[in-house]
Amino acid sequence: MYKIAIIGDRESALGFMALGFSVFEADSAQAAGETLHRLAATGEYAVIFLVENYAKELEQDMARYKDMPLPAVTVIPGKAGSTGYGMAAVKSAVERAVGADILFKEN
Repeated sequence: MYKIAIIGDRESALGFMALGFSVFEADSAQAAGETLHRLAATGEYAVIFLVENYAKELEQDMARYKDMPLPAVTVIPGKAGSTGYGMAAVKSAVERAVGADILFKEN
């Protein structure tokens, strides 16, 4: 059975432990990137959530997994709230999959 992982700073990631997710603390984007590649290489994780504040610095690292079926690498807001980076990533993925922007735009 596949697992779900969270990579992020302590405050952002620990809450997910109660949901049964594997939590990996990272104190920098570099550490988060190393953890991402290590987890992906195991083949044990279907989904790896990465906290937004590290994701922006790890765009190239995340792009490596974009066309792979597993793991799905997804961005989530951190303890400070959303920066908008995660939503932009979702929008881009939807446009790529569907071929058009189907998300509603704010007025």
